[in-house]
Amino acid sequence: MKAFLTRRVFTSALAVSLALGATAATAAEKVRVAINLSPISALPLIAQQRGLFEKNGLDVTLLNFSSGRQALETVLAGGAEIATAAESPVTAATFANQKVALLARMEYSELKTLVAAPGIARPADLKGKRIGYASGTGSEVYTHELLKKIGLTRNNVTLVNLRPQDMVAAAAAGSIDAYNILEPHVANGRKALGAKATLLDVRDVYSETFNVVVTQDWAKRNPKVSAAFLRSLLEAERWLKANPDAAITLVGGAVNLKKDELAEVWDDYIFELVLDERTPRALKDHAQWRLDTGNAAGGATALPDFATVIDAGPLKAVAPERVKL
Repeated sequence: MKAFLTRRVFTSALAVSLALGATAATAAEKVRVAINLSPISALPLIAQQRGLFEKNGLDVTLLNFSSGRQALETVLAGGAEIATAAESPVTAATFANQKVALLARMEYSELKTLVAAPGIARPADLKGKRIGYASGTGSEVYTHELLKKIGLTRNNVTLVNLRPQDMVAAAAAGSIDAYNILEPHVANGRKALGAKATLLDVRDVYSETFNVVVTQDWAKRNPKVSAAFLRSLLEAERWLKANPDAAITLVGGAVNLKKDELAEVWDDYIFELVLDERTPRALKDHAQWRLDTGNAAGGATALPDFATVIDAGPLKAVAPERVKL
């Protein structure tokens, strides 16, 4: 009888254990994350491949896009819960009265100009040339700011709207003379074009931030999920900085870049999960560009209040020292 009771207790305990395990397994929050599949998305790529999302109770599906604009549009259309995006689609959504929430910045980097035609040795030589850019992204803002800096306008050049991944082919075919974009598209162009390609010295014109963006409604309903997502990115950032060589290998494999190619431009990417003064400044500068160029929806004439867009709550819950606003 005692043995029978012991077996029953053991069996019951095992059943409870299995039930709890099953509950834990099904308790992971399912989250679809729309990302720009490039090195700027290193933190979510690392978090996914190293199991950090799972460790923090999330079942994440990464949806790959060629721009942050497409990623945020997917979230606004209900196709994903979280987007990684630059300030450009965030300001566009804000002017259009779409209620988005920026939870953190995870990276920033400088844009560059690659020249693929002779006779362009300095920025002023771009006058009369065909310049590739990506409409609705930081590439367009950089192009506007670069022209303004060198005393030119859109009327002094021919602007050709291209997807970033199509710029190298356009330059190789001779249909554009130069293009303005982030890495790794510049490094790819230099490799593909060889001696034909040169890099213009146009530093400190415009740096693009890359951010974690959701809808305000989703953020209000899912503060714990938002915090778990940011915690995963923070752990990914720490691993990236402690293991740069392994990080380059992992990210290069995820975005289909050879390790040596990514290593050449790795230091161009500044990875840090944070909310600091660069965040509202980038939003305001970009929004001002929209006003100055007539690219603000609804004929807006004033800057939005970006204090209503930046939601510091989830990051403050995870790493209060990273909130520096």
